[in-house]
Amino acid sequence: MAVRSRIDKMLKLKLIEKFTLKIEPHLLGYNVIYLVTTGQDVNEIVKQVKLVGEPFFIVPCVGGYSACGIVVKGEVEQKIAIIRNLLKQVRILNIFEAEDAGIESNLTKTDLDVIEQLLKNPREQIDIVAKNVKISSKTVARSIEKLQENPAFQFTLTYNPAKIKPYISHAVLCVVNGNIKNLLKKLKKQFENHFMQIPFIAKNQIVLFLYSEDIFQMDEMVQKADSVENVIGVENFMPKKISLPQDWIKNAIKENRKSEKLHLLRNMA
Repeated sequence: MAVRSRIDKMLKLKLIEKFTLKIEPHLLGYNVIYLVTTGQDVNEIVKQVKLVGEPFFIVPCVGGYSACGIVVKGEVEQKIAIIRNLLKQVRILNIFEAEDAGIESNLTKTDLDVIEQLLKNPREQIDIVAKNVKISSKTVARSIEKLQENPAFQFTLTYNPAKIKPYISHAVLCVVNGNIKNLLKKLKKQFENHFMQIPFIAKNQIVLFLYSEDIFQMDEMVQKADSVENVIGVENFMPKKISLPQDWIKNAIKENRKSEKLHLLRNMA
């Protein structure tokens, strides 16, 4: 009850904005492009990005920076070239394809039905999901358990960085050289008491979502990250808002339903 009371308080204060699902696009057969730009008009950047693919996440940051994840189909290098052309009016600081995390996907059409229901309400009771999907509660429970065991699928939330006062919310982007899983373990051990959410991993980069007590501790944490062996570069961003659009998931479910196969197997190794 104490945990529920805290959650209700954070919802009332609008610190927690929304409970949601975070699904790695590779799990549903899509590729991802990560983009960091300067430019205050985030809406215009997103409008241009939508000509190439669907937004996966949108994070405008203090100082006029914006970070976006873009879900795409087809030739990624060609998509990157188009984005560069579309965003000539802003400075692109970084753009790259997110590396396939090597996670095996074995989704069924039943799993897609369950995911579709959870998109509407990630906190929905199992028996309500079962009623809506018209399958047994046991089948729904098994599907959710399978999804939870897959690191590409997360029950999560979006929070308002401005509401976590007196703390400072920030994201530390680490460019790494070496085994990314081993480096992630080192970074988790170093900062696990300051995590706001599970880190993002992409190619040779790890993004840590952290909180600090003040700007001095924030600077100290950035320096600590930079001193970790095989971390070759660090950038620090302070998000103003974090959005995880869901339209791409709905479209991906519709597309995958067209498959004649019972299991939508995709070995990502």
